[in-house]
Amino acid sequence: MSIGKSIFRFDLNKLIPNLKKQNQWLRDVNSHSLQGMTNLVESAFNIFFREKNSFSKFKSKKIPIQSFLIPKHYNVDFENDTIKLIKTGEIKAVLHKTFKGEVKTATLSKSCTGTYYISILVEDGKEFPVKQVFSESTAIGVEVGIKNFTVLSTGEKVENPKNLKKSLKRLKALQKRVSRKQNSSQNRGKAKQKLALLHKKIINKRNDFQHKLSFKLGSENPEIAFETPYVKDMIKNPHLAQAICDSVWSSFVTKLEYKSEWSGKLILLIGKFVPSSKICPVCGYHNSYLTLKDGEWKCADCKTIETLMLQLTLNNFLSLIKI
Repeated sequence: MSIGKSIFRFDLNKLIPNLKKQNQWLRDVNSHSLQGMTNLVESAFNIFFREKNSFSKFKSKKIPIQSFLIPKHYNVDFENDTIKLIKTGEIKAVLHKTFKGEVKTATLSKSCTGTYYISILVEDGKEFPVKQVFSESTAIGVEVGIKNFTVLSTGEKVENPKNLKKSLKRLKALQKRVSRKQNSSQNRGKAKQKLALLHKKIINKRNDFQHKLSFKLGSENPEIAFETPYVKDMIKNPHLAQAICDSVWSSFVTKLEYKSEWSGKLILLIGKFVPSSKICPVCGYHNSYLTLKDGEWKCADCKTIETLMLQLTLNNFLSLIKI
């Protein structure tokens, strides 16, 4: 193949039989899994050319997080708690959920702690419920922040758990142990394992908090108006970058969106670049001189005193909504 010439996944799939003859380790892998990876490669390059993101790179074997696809020919036995894979056989698994429907692609992954997971895509044939008609009387506005993770238009505040900040002291101690160990030694591997377990614990706490909060908001409120901050520029502030990354607002928005879709609830998103904190909810005056250190400000037109993270009302949200 000449340089500069593109190749599609169908052409790559035709090369797999010859590659398996030349490489013994490829024979130990299911052919459907190899074809699934060529599909991911094509998708990665399509995203690169369409969105101009970073160029795709080969995945290093040194990275502890690994995964591969199993498109078909696997079986799940809920009675014996086993999963049967091609060229692997039956594997004991902890099946915490049962499902009914047509099984699709399964993804087998390995976490940084050395634990293996399998995620199975199932088509159950159920349709999403019809979304309700938007009503101002039942809708609420939600804004995310650092000190308070969410503030509702009703005045209710949910405190940010700050899981990473609470574990920083322990993280620094474990990181020092890793850096002091000799490279490629068994002691270094053990130290890295302890560090990975603590990171995994922080992630689990964060996901548990976001799942519970998104379920509560999605089930109690028929309509939600949500502000989506532009995190890419916000993390450029060195004083707030760690706190913003610890909050992971985008993950919370994703959870809230799909859970609301399951129950037929409606979510309205405000544009990322709309300065809602600088706009008076009463008269719409824009305060361009507002800074992060200002806890409250007085409107120059209507003289209303606004408190940041509490000045949001549903009327302000409705005037800024970008569907």
